[in-house]
Amino acid sequence: MFKLGVALVLAVEVVGLLLLTLVVENFPIWVLVPLVPLTVGIALVARRELESPAHRLRRLSPEAIVGHRPRRRAESPESLSRSIVERADEIHRSLTELPADETRVEMCALGYRACANDMITLTHLVSEALPNAPLLHRLKLRRARKRAIDALAEAREAIPPEALRASRQEQQ
Repeated sequence: MFKLGVALVLAVEVVGLLLLTLVVENFPIWVLVPLVPLTVGIALVARRELESPAHRLRRLSPEAIVGHRPRRRAESPESLSRSIVERADEIHRSLTELPADETRVEMCALGYRACANDMITLTHLVSEALPNAPLLHRLKLRRARKRAIDALAEAREAIPPEALRASRQEQQ
């Protein structure tokens, strides 16, 4: 879109310069010729400034952050299952390999809750797809659901029991 806009502006400038030379006799065209590359330079600098992280940061507001809703495309049960398995494995790894401080445990508990919510969605998607699916696809759906269930169970075992009862914020 940017390239199209710059091309249009340049085309208008060139046509304007040509018309100016035709309409006005003895007009020194060489005076306005540097205008074309100057326009390109200004457009490139403006684009760099407007798309810079600093400019984006200045435009960012708390309302924009709170109001942001990520676009979620319709996920297939297989991709949702893979996502649950990845996150559950990361929760399990994080709590078993690294020293588990209170913050890490709380973050993993939040991640586990998100995985559990996605598991509900996965179960719903699989239940909808199973009746009409061919045999091979049904087997894939069941295997995907089983993998997610197993990974979530492993993550649950790694989380201390008191972490899932209520978070610190919920207790206050």
